[in-house]
Amino acid sequence: MSLLEGKDILIVEDDPIFRNMVSAFLQHQGCSVRYAEDGVQGLKALQNAIPDLMLCDLSMPIMSGMEFVEEAVVQYPMLPIIVVSGTGAMADVAAALRLGVKDYLVKPLDNFLVLKSAMMTVFKAADIQQGNTGDASTTWPQRNEMVDEELAWHFEELDNDPTAARELLTGLMPDIQSSCGSWQLNYYVLQNADKAPVLLDYTWLMDGRLAFYVIDCSSCPSHGTATALLIRAFFNDYLRQQRVHESHIVELLQEIEKHLKSSRYTSNIKCIFGLFDVVNHQLNLMPAGIGGSVQTSEENHTISGQAWLGQKAFFNQGSRLKIAPSGVRLSLSEIDCANFSITLQRIPTH
Repeated sequence: MSLLEGKDILIVEDDPIFRNMVSAFLQHQGCSVRYAEDGVQGLKALQNAIPDLMLCDLSMPIMSGMEFVEEAVVQYPMLPIIVVSGTGAMADVAAALRLGVKDYLVKPLDNFLVLKSAMMTVFKAADIQQGNTGDASTTWPQRNEMVDEELAWHFEELDNDPTAARELLTGLMPDIQSSCGSWQLNYYVLQNADKAPVLLDYTWLMDGRLAFYVIDCSSCPSHGTATALLIRAFFNDYLRQQRVHESHIVELLQEIEKHLKSSRYTSNIKCIFGLFDVVNHQLNLMPAGIGGSVQTSEENHTISGQAWLGQKAFFNQGSRLKIAPSGVRLSLSEIDCANFSITLQRIPTH
């Protein structure tokens, strides 16, 4: 039996011709299909019943597709979403990926089997995650294949279009300022506009800790974009599984390196991973080619970049630093074409 058979699919699309074509194709595959003509109707449809997967356009009346996706992600964080849109601008792709959509397909679809393959990949990944018994060694090889398939649609195109690749990576950069409780993060970046950028991603976890990484995409000229996207996918997968501990960051590096060797889209790359505990004022850093200096009001520490990711970086020496209550500044070095720093500080109380 096909993984699509019996699945409940919600199509949020204002173009009746395209909507009917997709609906007919999916019904032929054994899916149960519902549809909404705009974002407002889409939210009502989600309130009635949460589908197994949602297909969504970005260009819709009343409520834009991006606004609708933002709202859907907040209200239904476990709902897998595939965007199928007429806009292929990298800024839109980046914005959708930041929200957590599973894939981004561009109209017109010359072959609906592309859509079927994307949907199958989502359901395969979901089956693997649901069957996870906690043994990463058995589930990660399968998960590697799923991540490769999820992002493969864009890899070759991005490798052949450095301008589009840079636009996508720049669009994935988070807000330059973010806060959680009494702590605030700021970052500063100055980089060469002609080179692949430095990519930062961070997440405040439920317990108040901050998980982050920085990738120097210019250190990997041939496959920097694809490698960065794969690291991003693996890291976010770890966050979803709430497995972010110091030892698990080492495990993450091991699993990413296995995939770097098996994927034809990736290469060795410079990066650094970090975990900041706001309660204990402890900063854990795992360098993988990017070093730097850690500055507090009381002392300075130097972090060596050591082996790159892909060169057995999981053997690198990590750093566990006690941070002054006032905060810390991490200035990164061994980056080819940029200056980059992250500041973590307490928000002043009045």
